[in-house]
Amino acid sequence: MAIYKVSYVITGSDHPGAIYNQDQRPKPGDIVFLGNLKVEIIEVLDLVPPRGGFHYLHATCRPITVELPEKERTNS
Repeated sequence: MAIYKVSYVITGSDHPGAIYNQDQRPKPGDIVFLGNLKVEIIEVLDLVPPRGGFHYLHATCRPITVELPEKERTNS
């Protein structure tokens, strides 16, 4: 089974982004939560060729909701 190491960067935001290990390759149009920020993936690029079972990716995202403080966040 492949592991995708994905570096998420959010355009137009001061959010620091994130790096996640995933078992599915992300694709443009996917909606993901990075902490308490909901984002849409707009581009996915391979950073280097796969090595063993690891794929290294960069995902550019755009925020689709306003970031809420932790105490106001709900898990829906």
